[in-house]
Amino acid sequence: MKTTLKNVVMLVLGNLILAFGVTFFILPNNILSGGVAGVAIALYPIFHIEVEVMINIIIVISFLLGFVFLGKRFALKTIGSSILYPVFINLFGRFEFSVNVDPILAAIYGGILIGVGLGLTFKTGASTGGMDIPPLILEKYTNIRVAVWILVVDALTVLLGLKSYSLNDVLIGFISIYAASLAIDKIAVLGGEQARQVTVISEKNEEILEHLHSAMERGSTLLRARGGYTRLEKEIVMTVVTKKQYYELEQIVLEVDPDAFMIVSNVTEVHGLGFKKA
Repeated sequence: MKTTLKNVVMLVLGNLILAFGVTFFILPNNILSGGVAGVAIALYPIFHIEVEVMINIIIVISFLLGFVFLGKRFALKTIGSSILYPVFINLFGRFEFSVNVDPILAAIYGGILIGVGLGLTFKTGASTGGMDIPPLILEKYTNIRVAVWILVVDALTVLLGLKSYSLNDVLIGFISIYAASLAIDKIAVLGGEQARQVTVISEKNEEILEHLHSAMERGSTLLRARGGYTRLEKEIVMTVVTKKQYYELEQIVLEVDPDAFMIVSNVTEVHGLGFKKA
């Protein structure tokens, strides 16, 4: 129940932020952004259909494509966004409030808001029911990350505007989709358990493991390796510790073996025993 409630709140908040960014930053400045708003703006000079109406048409078509290619379960998760997003767009459209800023600033902040809204929605396992559905379909059949496809589809959407808009408008559009992609990446790892993956090469593995298991209560994995220069076989220690624990581990390793070789990399999220549940 707690997880369901959390997902509902994130879904509503994500669509609210997305609609806010589109209504007050993207549409008033006719920015060629990605997503349904960007497509609607790019197609307006061709079909002369009001942007708000075109957004609703695209959402319906995208939802049907998601139902056909991604299944009923996906459709059920997405139907909330398919209703919420148009409702929020129409609701915000009734306000006379407007954000009068430079188009480049509107592209940056509008893109960030779009990215945050999409990122929150994706974290619930749903879709906004718009132009993020084609990337999800492409991910399914190509095994290329959805974030990459979103960037590609949004870039093609912006390029579509070359037929009716200036190169300046297109370049501003690229700023918007880049800002959105960065925001999506940041939201994707938001709330994750940040940690350090540490690989230790030492002649005193047993002492290091004893401290690691007993004092720090962390697990480890022994990997068999062969020195490229010496050609000697040895075992190396691989472990994952929290960000705070890394400094303790570093001190322990250097006290046990000052000549130890350590390789450290950032981990944005960890699932499993001792960390968050999968």
